[in-house]
Amino acid sequence: MLLTYQKDGISVMPVIDLRREYPNPDTKTESCLYKIRIRVVYQRKYWEFTTGKMVTKYEWVNELEESKRPRLREIRKDLLSSFELIKNHVQDLASEGDFSFDKLNQRLKARSGESLNDLFQGKIDTLESEGREGTRLYYDNVLKNIEKFKGKNIPIKAVNANWLKEYEKHLLNDGKTYTTVGMHMRAIRAILNHAKTIGTLKESNYPFGQGRYDIPTGKGRKLALTLTQIKQIMDFTDGNPKTEFYRDLWVFSYLCNGINYIDLIQLKFSNIHDGEIEWLRQKTKNTTKEKKPIQAYITPEMEAIIKRWGNAPQPENFIFPILQGEVTPKIIKEKARDLISATNRRLKKMHEAKGIPRAS
Repeated sequence: MLLTYQKDGISVMPVIDLRREYPNPDTKTESCLYKIRIRVVYQRKYWEFTTGKMVTKYEWVNELEESKRPRLREIRKDLLSSFELIKNHVQDLASEGDFSFDKLNQRLKARSGESLNDLFQGKIDTLESEGREGTRLYYDNVLKNIEKFKGKNIPIKAVNANWLKEYEKHLLNDGKTYTTVGMHMRAIRAILNHAKTIGTLKESNYPFGQGRYDIPTGKGRKLALTLTQIKQIMDFTDGNPKTEFYRDLWVFSYLCNGINYIDLIQLKFSNIHDGEIEWLRQKTKNTTKEKKPIQAYITPEMEAIIKRWGNAPQPENFIFPILQGEVTPKIIKEKARDLISATNRRLKKMHEAKGIPRAS
């Protein structure tokens, strides 16, 4: 792994612990699993923090950094989170000229809280400070549901496999789908992985994994519209300018490589070069090392939509008049959410009028 931090004689890096082997539940391979730890080195001594993640030697050397396999992507994401957490605390102590392993441990434990609620709130506060509004809302929503389920002071040790099964049942009885249940459980798992990293939760009390609690997966029902049906939406009008505005934004998103609304409303005329529009996906630009832009050819239909609804074509102007004045991650998220809701309401009317399957 390329994750490494070095400054003022202190190093932070992920390592694989080869001292002990663990059986691999994947029966297709005979390779053993090994724990991944975050190692902090200072004055020729080191301290290691567990991440709760395990990989084979081959996965560690050849696959973990770039693999698109769901399991390895999840491990990579959690590993990055643990690395960044420890690195940030090391940086703070180093900048104060007061680093020691004892103080690093005290700092991690002091800021962890003793309840599941505290850990969630700490994560939410961090996301807010980083401007990651979408993820902040995700964790905030899970926390509110958890507190509705068991209150505002849930001990970490109380969150065992049975607790998770009860919470799953609670969500289903509340009308949530298995897809939503899975999202909630992955948020809880990320929080408990952090709790293990900082020593608040012991491995023996960790409730996820084989023989404990398995996160359910939901299967979405995807229906593809035909080109004829898409053309019906593109040509639809009821004489209401608002309907045509939301219709055109949906069409623009469709033609612009399926750009999501968070990215769409932040497009500026400076993103346009030689008949193409180029942007970085907001969802992944903070989590990937290689910033690979997405490009889309501006079709005549897209050009007409820009002329019909766009701002004055100045480089620093947003293409569409959705964002105005002060722009913060929270405002961007709220504007995109409101725009999606309004678009979906108009699309529903179009589909009902034309008798075609519903899209969003």
